[in-house]
This record gives sequence, C-alpha cells and structure tokens, in this order.
Amino acid sequence: MSQNSIALAFVVALIATLGSLFYSEIVGLVPCKLCWFQRILMYPQVILLGLALWKKDKNIVDYSLVLSLIGAVIAGYHYFLQMTAIPSPFCRTAGLESCSNFGIINYGYITIPMMALTAFLMITIFSLIKKSNKI
Repeated sequence: MSQNSIALAFVVALIATLGSLFYSEIVGLVPCKLCWFQRILMYPQVILLGLALWKKDKNIVDYSLVLSLIGAVIAGYHYFLQMTAIPSPFCRTAGLESCSNFGIINYGYITIPMMALTAFLMITIFSLIKKSNKI
C-alpha cells in the first residue's frame, strides 16, 4: 500500500480538480468563497503529488499533508454551514454564491463540500501512510 499511496493521492487530487472544474465550467455552478478556498488548497496538490511521483520524493508529501488538513477543515466547516443553514461571515461578499446553497445533493447528504472533504481526507490518509513507511 505504501508504494501506491502517492499515486492514489495523486489520482484523488486529479479527480477532485477535474470534478470541480466540471461543475463550474460545464454544469455552470458558481463557486462560493469557501469553494474557492478549497480549490486553492486542492489544485496545487495535483502538481505536488505529480512531482512526488516523478521525483520519488517522499518529503513533498509533507506539503500535501498540510494542504489537505487545512482543506478538510474548510470543507467540513462548509458542509456544516450547508446542513445547518447558519450564516457565515465568510460568505457575505456581494456577487458570489451563498455558501449554504447545495448546488447538488445526492442520497440526502452528499454535496460538493462533502465530496471535497472526502477527497481531502483520502489524500491525508494516503500521505500519512507514505510518511509512516520508510520505503
């Protein structure tokens, strides 16, 4: 599992990045301010994890781990806002989508922030697996 953990984290980051671009550019969903923060933390991971794979550099995983942990906190907060409809001071900017809008919801609980939270946590887990093994 350790040998493939960076590759798996890379695939998760790539799918999350392409998925967010699909929803905004093709489906036409307007990202809110918290969505933008999550994008800022997810998009560079495709490059970082790609470099980690190419250079076989386990230390790059440290940067990905930090980005993923911060992203997971923001995505979790965003999901909480959606499920409780509590107004957020981060989402009062004119011209941006409200952070409490669902955009999409599947199975009664899967929203875009839940997908982002899942991706950030998966990347975190794969990064921790790689860090825990000296291979």
